Amino acid sequence: MSVVRWGILGTARIAERQVGPALRRAAGCAVTAVASRDGVRAASFARALDIPVALDSYDALLQCGEVDAVYIPLPNHLHVPWSVRALEHGKHVLCEKPIAMSGAEARLLQDVARAHPELRVMEAFMYRFHPQWELVRQLVGSGAIGALRLVEAFFSYHNAYAGDIRNRVETGGGALMDIGCYGISVARWLFGAEPVRVMASMETDPRFGTDRLTTAVLEFEGGTATFTCGTQLAPTQRVHIVGSEGRIEVDLPFNAPLDVPRRIRHVRGAVANEHIAEPADQFARQCERFAHAALHLAPVPTPLSDAVANMDVIDAVAESARENVWVYPCTQGAR
Repeated sequence: MSVVRWGILGTARIAERQVGPALRRAAGCAVTAVASRDGVRAASFARALDIPVALDSYDALLQCGEVDAVYIPLPNHLHVPWSVRALEHGKHVLCEKPIAMSGAEARLLQDVARAHPELRVMEAFMYRFHPQWELVRQLVGSGAIGALRLVEAFFSYHNAYAGDIRNRVETGGGALMDIGCYGISVARWLFGAEPVRVMASMETDPRFGTDRLTTAVLEFEGGTATFTCGTQLAPTQRVHIVGSEGRIEVDLPFNAPLDVPRRIRHVRGAVANEHIAEPADQFARQCERFAHAALHLAPVPTPLSDAVANMDVIDAVAESARENVWVYPCTQGAR
């Protein structure tokens, strides 16, 4: 194959506005089919993105011989069930974050993936593919801030709509699962390690039962990470990275726009420098890297073990908030 033929399993907003268009732009990728439980919705989605085939069931897409890989933007509780079915139908899988509803469920997917070594599976943390993060990791790795000691992350938006899938407990809604997973992911990625223990607090919406404001401390052997995520706050996001001799500020760490250069502020002592990362489509870059792995039987950029470990920390944060105790995640040796 010279290209990976993609099927989109679901018509969620992220698929329609970000990933679907990115797949059409991405080198080595072609979108051949989309499926929805609503055939009219699938047809409308296909027309909007010029996709040849629209199907009215997910199973029909998995049985389609014109599809090599599936992108899964379904609600969180459907991630593992449909990822497993896709693998069993011989499809590569790029699944939205968080990969599962729990670390235990993520391990079920990992077991199935191991039974299909010819197929590729990856969690879709698109931010890792933006050039601004290549720049940040280069600065941290080069000692530009000395020894890494602290990662602070904040991510919020305002959504109090009862009908939104992100406000339903049974489908894996809430701030921690939806956007807190980014704060955990970026801390683990920068430290290159797993947290030793976790402490968290959580405020629950009395109507929905989901967490609307969660804050956590993650202790690593080399330092500390903190994050706050909220679903009923003014929308904003940032990551602040502090070392023994300097710091780095990233003002749009996760939802970087396609057409605007990113400015990374690096301060060391009395000297402040601004580094520029060129505009980029982090969604398209993610799809290209995944397609390359599928075409060349190479490892995916982010192994499934990383997704499992991230879910373990999410579980630990939720447990700590419930029990008001330090929790020790089951992630040691995950890498």
